[in-house]
Order: sequence, then C-alpha cells, then structure tokens
Amino acid sequence: MEEQNLQLRSIWGKWWEPIRKWFYPAWLIYETTVRFYDYSEATYLFFLAQNYLGELGSQILAVLCSIATFAICSFFLTVPTTFILYKFFKIETLTGTQFESKIKKYF
Repeated sequence: MEEQNLQLRSIWGKWWEPIRKWFYPAWLIYETTVRFYDYSEATYLFFLAQNYLGELGSQILAVLCSIATFAICSFFLTVPTTFILYKFFKIETLTGTQFESKIKKYF
C-alpha cells in the first residue's frame, strides 16, 4: 500500500519536477492570451462587416468587447484553474486515488 502512495519519477527526469508546478499555469495563461487575440480579430471583422459604426467604431467596439471577454475569462477560468493545478502538484496525494499517482508520473 505504501508503494502506491509514493510519487513516481517523471519521464522527463528530475529537472522537470520543479518546473512542472509552474509550467502548466503558464501554458494556460499563454493559451488564454492567444485566444484573446483571435477573438478580437474575429470580433473586429464581424463589426466591420455589419457596417453599423464604420471602421473606427468597429475597432473601438471590438477592443472593448475583447477586453471584457479577456477579463471575464481570466477571472472565472484562469485564476481558479491555476490555483487548482498548483494545489494538485503541491500536495502529494490530494485525492488519495490511484489515478492521481498514475497521471502525476507523466507530468
């Protein structure tokens, strides 16, 4: 039983163990910013095609909508997920299941 509670070594080696605790939250933040840019570009093209406000109005509205979406996503998705991932890797047996020990050895 005690053998199953030990965390297995990562397939990437010992150098990966301290990095992994911050790599996944950093990757999540990177993905959020990339999606933010894609959303702002698509929003601008949509408002420009509607031709309600002209080109300058479409740019301003697209930027405002994109900033609002980024703020909402950051607050409700990124911050809690980063905290959960940090706790998941900080505590050796957070859930106490065998699945946790099996999946942690790959990360």
